[in-house]
Amino acid sequence: MMLMKAKIAYDGSNYAGWQKQINALGIQEVFEKALEKIHHQPTEVVASGRTDAKVHAMGQVVHFEARSGITCQQYQKALNGILPRDIRVLACEEAKEGFHARFSATGKRYRYICTTNQNDPFCFPYKSIVYETLDIKPMREASQYLIGSHDFTSFSSHKIDPRKPRVKTIASIEINAHGDDIEFEFIGSGFLRYQVRMMVGALMAVGRHKQEPEALKRMLEAKDKHACPYNAPPQGLYLMEVYYGR
Repeated sequence: MMLMKAKIAYDGSNYAGWQKQINALGIQEVFEKALEKIHHQPTEVVASGRTDAKVHAMGQVVHFEARSGITCQQYQKALNGILPRDIRVLACEEAKEGFHARFSATGKRYRYICTTNQNDPFCFPYKSIVYETLDIKPMREASQYLIGSHDFTSFSSHKIDPRKPRVKTIASIEINAHGDDIEFEFIGSGFLRYQVRMMVGALMAVGRHKQEPEALKRMLEAKDKHACPYNAPPQGLYLMEVYYGR
């Protein structure tokens, strides 16, 4: 059977994350039910990685086994006609031989948005509200300690399988202000669960002058899950892009 690769976007506000769950609604379950209506039988959907509850995506990538006679354009149109409006298929294409949405990925780009604007009722599901001014200069200084290949145990979930590799490579971190908003942009080979949110939380502590920039170096070197006590709220996080190939 042909393998279909799809790029999707979703508003994670109403979901318990990407992954199917027993007692909560995950985006994977909704997507698979939509495909079942097209295929008239269950179809597994594999994503590049999981996103947690309330986390959004602008460029998640999935794959699934396609049925002959259904074109890429027909899949996109049919899925968008069935899926709720907070999940959209942006593009479909036939995957190359050997492609796997998760294992073929070579990198990801995440964006985290926080804002000091407490008066916009529409931003609460999509940005993290901060109640103090953040100083960008020391945050940028602190971010340099995170760039490169490191063991990110200190910036990871307690629930991660201890057998899972903790060394990840961060290629770049950008921190920029746009009006009331501050955006953090991370590009890396991959990220552990909670890693981006914990790094953002620690950087914001530096921006509030609650920590010195060098504190991130100490947290990183500790390789201890208790070393970083920060975890930024999920609603400000977006999976922007998944990279394949070099």
